[in-house]
Amino acid sequence: MDPEKAHELTIELFSRFPGILSKALNQDYDTPKYAISLGDLNWSFPVGLAAGLDKNAEAIDFFSKTLFGAVEVGTVTPKAQPGNPKPRMFRYIAEESLRNRMGFNNFGAEKVYQNICASSRGDKVLGINLGKNKITPEKDAHLDYQSLYKKFARIGDYLVINVSSPNTPGLRDLQSTDKLKIIFQSLEEERKDTPVPLYLKISPDQSFDDIGAICDLAQEFNLSGIIATNTTIMESRGAGGISGKLCAEKSKAMRRYVLERVAGNKDFNVIGVGGISDFSDVWEFWKLGGKAVQIYTSFIYQGPDILEKIKLDIDKALVKNKVATLQELLANIDQAE
Repeated sequence: MDPEKAHELTIELFSRFPGILSKALNQDYDTPKYAISLGDLNWSFPVGLAAGLDKNAEAIDFFSKTLFGAVEVGTVTPKAQPGNPKPRMFRYIAEESLRNRMGFNNFGAEKVYQNICASSRGDKVLGINLGKNKITPEKDAHLDYQSLYKKFARIGDYLVINVSSPNTPGLRDLQSTDKLKIIFQSLEEERKDTPVPLYLKISPDQSFDDIGAICDLAQEFNLSGIIATNTTIMESRGAGGISGKLCAEKSKAMRRYVLERVAGNKDFNVIGVGGISDFSDVWEFWKLGGKAVQIYTSFIYQGPDILEKIKLDIDKALVKNKVATLQELLANIDQAE
């Protein structure tokens, strides 16, 4: 089946029947044991769902029943848009990877807002990923992010500025510090009026020098952190962004650099995403100083079982290191085995 059609049918199934896999999703677990804190937010589990899988916030009720510690929906744009021509999603099954050139196809801010308001997520952390419309000229991009912040600040637990997707023409140009500064400045009054944790999602394809300057700017404007990384471009595979194991090494290198760059700022969090497919990837991220990760493509290929496997490996790590909770383990991760 066409990958995008399969995706749409799955989201529709989860939307209509959010309890369909509830017996298999094992919600009977000791939440405090696995909880981590990112600023003022308490994730019940250190693995969250990355943006892109539930673009229109249609299946929050389903994902909230899984082990995911946080669910990030979107990317949402102010106006609805159809995205790029099809076909625009491709599987690389042997490499457990995907290529997509979707182009921020979504129902638009108002419909996504309604879907979120109609959902029942309990105490699950909800993130909302924000992007500009394709037709919005670069000089007005900050107005799109400003309107989206106003719309979602009161119903999201955290928001994400996405200027790193490779599938909207000119979007990655907004990653220059001069243009990012305009976006951050345009949000200052809104952030004072309605404070909510704000993250920036970055590309793995920029130079370390550029990303270093972006990290400095994000801290200057008191963002909550950086999500590293978005998909990567591999021209030999065709247009679009690559996710999954094919982007693992590049994303990992960028995460390592960002964590080193912001190591002195304990109030600035780095959420790791990109090629994370098992506990060893999570463990490596923890050893570098991170806490929370997100998955997307590995969830597509492995299903909810990936979360259960990670939970069992966390249990083994807690026993091996003679601690009772993940918070204790991360507090002494330098000495952990």
